[in-house]
Amino acid sequence: MISVIVTKLIFLVIISYIIGSIPTGYIIVKAIKGIDIRTVGSGSTGATNVKRVLGKKWFFIVMFIDALKGALPVMYAHRYLNFVDELNGLSPVLAGLGAIIGHSKSVFLKFTGGKSVATGVGVLIGLCWQAGLSVALIWGIITYISKYVSLGSVIAISLSPIIIYAFNQNLYYVGFAAICAVYVVIMHKPNIIRLLEGKENKVRK
Repeated sequence: MISVIVTKLIFLVIISYIIGSIPTGYIIVKAIKGIDIRTVGSGSTGATNVKRVLGKKWFFIVMFIDALKGALPVMYAHRYLNFVDELNGLSPVLAGLGAIIGHSKSVFLKFTGGKSVATGVGVLIGLCWQAGLSVALIWGIITYISKYVSLGSVIAISLSPIIIYAFNQNLYYVGFAAICAVYVVIMHKPNIIRLLEGKENKVRK
């Protein structure tokens, strides 16, 4: 029984990683403009960098698809692989980790990618939709007020462990949120430095 569970978990992580690796922003920009999004702006394949090339419409489209990349594997794990007695919520967390790492370290782009914010929020929505939407709302408010997407991302994701604990006391979920927060902050290190130096780009209408 244990070997079967381990095999299923390994398969789940691999599939989640591959789904997360699908380079949405890269594919869309390449198809429409014929350029590699990694050579533009921040070099990220995420929605914010896509906006610099294709505008606000594609920003929201890419963000939505990237969020789905995080939510769908988690929802699948919840539905079919969440062996409550044995795992107590571990399988959805592993699915989420696979998707987040896949987005930022895509196997299809020689392990480059985005910064996993949208995919991370998608994972949180899959784990606990109330917490995920709360994080998304905080991101939106801070970004709107400050005009800095990176600031909104770092603050919102950093608060996610507290928020998910408030809605769901499953320690796997809280631990995941903490790991996710650290990972996203690390991915935003260049942005944080630019923020402190007053050199970070603001959101343009």
